[in-house]
Parts: sequence; C-alpha cells; structure tokens
Amino acid sequence: MSFVPTDPDLRALLAHTLAATPADGAVICLCAAWCRTCGEFRPGFEQTADAHPRLTFRWLDIEDEADALGDLDVETFPTLVIGASDGAVRFAGPVLPQPGQIARLLQSLGL
Repeated sequence: MSFVPTDPDLRALLAHTLAATPADGAVICLCAAWCRTCGEFRPGFEQTADAHPRLTFRWLDIEDEADALGDLDVETFPTLVIGASDGAVRFAGPVLPQPGQIARLLQSLGL
C-alpha cells in the first residue's frame, strides 16, 4: 500500500508532530518494537536527526501510539512520513533500511 500525500491522517500526524516541536519540517518513522529491521534502522535515524537540527525527528511505534495514526495502515517497515513546516507531506512510504537513505530523501525534497 502506498500513501497519498494529501491523506488527512498523514497531514494530521505531521501537524501534531510539528505542533509539539516547531521546526522547518518533520521526519516521522513509523515502526514497531517487534520489528528487527526497525531496530537496526534506528541508530541511523537518530544519527540523521543529530545532523539535521532544524527538523523534528519522531520515532513512532504504531502499536504504542496507534491513536496518532488514525486510519493509516502500515504494512512495510520502516515507513517514513516527511513534511515541511507548512504541513505539506512531501514523502510518505516505506524506505530501504540503509544508512544515508533519509539524508538523500531530505536533500531531494529540499529539506
């Protein structure tokens, strides 16, 4: 399943994240505690967060924070939601769990 960037649940998730920590944009990783791939991806996610202090990074466990997702159905891990400070979702979908993937996406999106 791929997400439509105009999905109201995606926009609400992004808006809620930016309201909690205003920034130039946000990167939200939708994951699950039981997912081994997510666990291996997390250090790179945190390293990328440290390298981009103007952005808010949020690690969201889809089971612990299910209410934050609305009707979104996450089937593939890790899944990223990346948006700008204006609330526009620029990217939403699964990514390869490789170091540098997030940084390349951010660069291509102008964030």
